[in-house]
Amino acid sequence: MSRPFHELRERLLRAGVAPRHTRRYLNELADHLADLKVEEERAGRSRTDAESAALTRLGGIDDLANAMPGQRHFQSWSVRAPWAMFSLTPLFLLAGSYLIAIIILWSGWMMFLPGADTPFGNMRIHGFANLYFQAGKMIYFCAPILVGWGIGLIAARQRLKTIWLPFGLVLIALIGGTAQIQASRISVPGGLGHIRMDFALGASVHGIPGGLLNALVLFSLTALPYLIWRLQRVHSL
Repeated sequence: MSRPFHELRERLLRAGVAPRHTRRYLNELADHLADLKVEEERAGRSRTDAESAALTRLGGIDDLANAMPGQRHFQSWSVRAPWAMFSLTPLFLLAGSYLIAIIILWSGWMMFLPGADTPFGNMRIHGFANLYFQAGKMIYFCAPILVGWGIGLIAARQRLKTIWLPFGLVLIALIGGTAQIQASRISVPGGLGHIRMDFALGASVHGIPGGLLNALVLFSLTALPYLIWRLQRVHSL
């Protein structure tokens, strides 16, 4: 990407234009610039002069950058409704991931341990059964981190500086850090197939609730990639 187009891309993203619209707009400009350059070369200009003349005919960065941000349908949803993209959407994704993990836990319980009071702490499973349960456990533990990385990536791609991103990361960390699943035919008479999900701070470790410590660890893991990207951006300016 040429330097003018690189600067234009950064200005469009910072102005809230969705990455897909930015990419299409720059591709159209690149094609138009190539056509203008061919016209200038046919008129007898050298390659360097033809490129300079083509860029002049294409328009200045300010004119090109102001063509899209004012049109709302070109703006990304992270700019139109950041409160939804960085708070509600992560919650729905996290809830969906937990539901999948619970379904895997329940179905594995019914298939591989039908007579057990609980699927936890049972050492009789191995082979495919163990892999099945481990898949659900991986979804359960990795979901907060992956969702946090996802919204951080969206913010980085859009060059956003919004309070809603740290709010969403804190919310994800609190839910992930305090979430607890109980599964027992005796201890959990109700729930979804004798499985219940609670949110509690748990036992204290050195005076700090365990759930809060888990939340701090999750927040550090989810926020770290975005913080690294922000530091790289600062040093590159």
